[in-house]
Amino acid sequence: MIPERTEYHDGTAGKQRMTQKNKWIRPALDYAIVTLAAVAMAINYQVFILPNQFAPSGLGGISTMIQYIFHFSVGYMTLIMNIPLAVISWFRIDKQFTVKTLVSVTVFSGFLLLLQNDVIDIRRFIYQTNDGKSTILAPVAAGIINGIIEAVSLKYGGSTGGMDYVSALIHKKKPAYSMVHISFRMNLVIAGVSYFVYNFQVEPVILCMIYAFLTTRMCDYILKGGHEALRVEMITEHPDEITDRIVHELHHSSTILRATGGYSHQGKTVLITVIGKHQITDLTRIISEYPDTFANISTVTDTVGNFNRKYS
Repeated sequence: MIPERTEYHDGTAGKQRMTQKNKWIRPALDYAIVTLAAVAMAINYQVFILPNQFAPSGLGGISTMIQYIFHFSVGYMTLIMNIPLAVISWFRIDKQFTVKTLVSVTVFSGFLLLLQNDVIDIRRFIYQTNDGKSTILAPVAAGIINGIIEAVSLKYGGSTGGMDYVSALIHKKKPAYSMVHISFRMNLVIAGVSYFVYNFQVEPVILCMIYAFLTTRMCDYILKGGHEALRVEMITEHPDEITDRIVHELHHSSTILRATGGYSHQGKTVLITVIGKHQITDLTRIISEYPDTFANISTVTDTVGNFNRKYS
C-alpha cells in the first residue's frame, strides 16, 4: 500500500484567497446595511412624518412641503433633488461616499413610493391622532429613529443624502465643522420656512425643531457618545500609589511624566489616565485621599487601541 503524499506549504495562497474574499464581503455588508437603513427611513416617513403635517428637516423637509402644497410625492422629489448633488459630490468629495449615499436615496425614494401607493400596506401602523393632542409624539419618535438611521449610514460610509451632501462639501472645506451640526443649522432655516407653508401656524415649526434636535442628538450620541471616555491629568507627589490603585481598582493604567512647576520651578509629577465616564466617582474618591493632588478632567469622544471597554 502506497502512503499518501503529504504536502507542506506556508498558507500564502489561502491567505490571498481570504484577503480577496474580504475585499468584496465588507463592501457588500456596507451596502446591505445602508439599504436597510433607507428602507427604515421610508417607513419612518410614512408612519410618523407625512401624516402629521410637519417638515422633518433638510431636503426631506423641502420635499415634504412640496408634497403638501402640490401633491408631488416626496419619493420623486427626493430623487430629483439629490441627483445633481450626487454629481457634485462625485467630483468634490468622495466616490464611495457618493455611491453609497445615492443607493440610500434611491432605495428610500423607491420604497416610499411603494408605501404611498399601497403596494406595501402599512396603514394600520400609521401614527395620527384625530384630536391632534398627541401630535408632538410624532416628531419625537421620528427624530429618534432617523437619528439612529443617519448614524448607521454615516458609520458605514454613506449618508441619507440631501443636506448631508451639502454638509459634506462644507466639512471638506472646513474640517473643524461637524457634518451633524452643519445640518442642524441649515435645518433651522427649513423650520422657519415651514411656518409659511403650513398655513402660518407655529406648531409645524416647533415640530420641525424637535425633530431636527432629536435627530442631531441621537446621531451624535451613537457616533461619539457610546465610546466616550474621560482623560484625567493629575499633578501629584504620590504617582506610584495612585497608579497602583488605578490599575487594581479601575482596571486601567496611567502614564507618568516629569514636569516643572511654572511658579515654583520645582520638579513635579504628572499622571495621565483615560477612564470610562462612569468611573469618575471612584477616581475622585481615590484622588481625595491625597490632598496635595490636583486634577483636571476632559472628555474624550472616542478611544482606539488598548483601552479596556469592559469597565468603561
